[in-house]
Amino acid sequence: MQSNQKILVVDDEVHILHVVSLKLRNAGYQVLTAQDGREAYELAQVELPDLLITDYQMPYLSGFELCQRLKQLPATRGIPAVMLTARGFSLDHSSMEATGIIKCLFKPFSPRQVLAVVEEILAPLPV
Repeated sequence: MQSNQKILVVDDEVHILHVVSLKLRNAGYQVLTAQDGREAYELAQVELPDLLITDYQMPYLSGFELCQRLKQLPATRGIPAVMLTARGFSLDHSSMEATGIIKCLFKPFSPRQVLAVVEEILAPLPV
């Protein structure tokens, strides 16, 4: 399946970035990567991805701060986000809604789990 849907994956752990990116590319998505929140913030404004997958704990800007900032810009306001986070960390419903975070995945997660969430979010709506 070839998709023109673009996904921005952000994580400061290179092996997670690699595994998630590979799984998504193999499923036919265009994948952009960044290793910190600031880089992701700038890339998102230029590339306008269809989905953002971001780690919570990162240098410069946390995943949560990244989502907050993107939500404030008209061009990136509508980008849905998936937060990757350590177990035990949770966001309340209003914080998720206010930042466009649709789902939190807890580490360790499988690449298959990530792909299932992506497909659920980006699946074309039935006609």
